[in-house]
Amino acid sequence: MRAVPESMAAALADAVTTHAHVWRFTRRDAAQFVFTDHDRPLAFDTLTCEPMAGLRAGVIEKSLGLGVDTASVAGVLNSEAITEADIARGTWDGARVDLYRVDWRDADVRVHLFAGIIGEVRRGTLAFEAELRGLQAPLNVPVGRVFSRFCDADLGDSRCGLDLAAPYRGEGLVSVVRGAAAFQASGLEAFAPGWFARGRLNWDGGGVSEIAAHGFEGEAAVLELLEAPGFAIAPGMGFVVLAGCDKRFETCRTKFANSANFRGFPHMPGNDAVQAGPVAGEALDGSSRHR
Repeated sequence: MRAVPESMAAALADAVTTHAHVWRFTRRDAAQFVFTDHDRPLAFDTLTCEPMAGLRAGVIEKSLGLGVDTASVAGVLNSEAITEADIARGTWDGARVDLYRVDWRDADVRVHLFAGIIGEVRRGTLAFEAELRGLQAPLNVPVGRVFSRFCDADLGDSRCGLDLAAPYRGEGLVSVVRGAAAFQASGLEAFAPGWFARGRLNWDGGGVSEIAAHGFEGEAAVLELLEAPGFAIAPGMGFVVLAGCDKRFETCRTKFANSANFRGFPHMPGNDAVQAGPVAGEALDGSSRHR
């Protein structure tokens, strides 16, 4: 049971309270930030809470046992500490979050409401909403190998072993902007259509995008991103793009000639094979069904 200070309990029972929420974020680089939905800065331990207009706490759901607690926080991007570019680069991914309810007259009078990490972040041009996952969330992460027909390695990592040099790597420049997440590019004329679909694009100025589709219109390569980056795409912007991989054995063999390092189980029987019965005319000798 959560312990509530007597002074706070008494204030909560009054018709008018002097309470506010405080969020303390500890990023993976150990940088700490505190924000409040109060309209003035608050002293909080050794830090000063920055007031953020429109910041609000969502519903907190707590579970017994090993169920994952969930919450959310939403607000307007009006702080220099939380920018759309940082969110797009994943700077805030996995950050530790502690939510408090405090008496803004004395922030030492507080109660701890939630502890967790930042999960999925949805952002727009002016606002954001972050999913908060309880500290039990890492217990739901699979440990060890996953038995699947698809490869569970990342293209180019130590388990994949593929050298992402040419022809699996290209450099280009944005020539024509076709939308917030689509553009024509020069420098990629030598690659076949679809070569970079499901691939990764690293912007020269920083930031990473996933490629949803790669094609051509005339001689110009057209790239469509899975989602818009945290900045406006402009002609002349440079990037490095890596070939896409759909994790299938056929792709690993024909596109990358890397079947010896395939980290899946392409011949694993599926549900149809498990449920199949004897076939008339075939020898019932217990031999392999794989031909």
